[in-house]
Amino acid sequence: VQLQASGGGLVQAGGSLRLSCAASGLTFSRYHMGWFRQAPGKEREFVAVINWSRGSTDYAGSVKGRFTISRDNAKNTLYLQLNSLKPEDTAVYSCAAGVAYSDFRKANGIDHWGKGTQVTVSS
Repeated sequence: VQLQASGGGLVQAGGSLRLSCAASGLTFSRYHMGWFRQAPGKEREFVAVINWSRGSTDYAGSVKGRFTISRDNAKNTLYLQLNSLKPEDTAVYSCAAGVAYSDFRKANGIDHWGKGTQVTVSS
């Protein structure tokens, strides 16, 4: 199984980025998919999750209204649109695949983790 995140970069505060996570080696449409992030010296934190059928989404309070998670099951790809970025959004963003939607934000029931992509927001 491979989950490869891309799309990170350096952006000014208030700017936007679109992250992608290409999945292979798993039946993508059967997994809930989500994003976590980890800033230097801080614990990993939940960002967003979308259920397997794209019917439900959930966001961390710190990103709600600014970030949008989506998926394309035909392309085996997960997305995260980041708008109105803040310096505190600076982190490595990683995607994950799991089977327990309700516990996803606690990182329970996550079967696969991907390599991350760096997002840096300058003030």
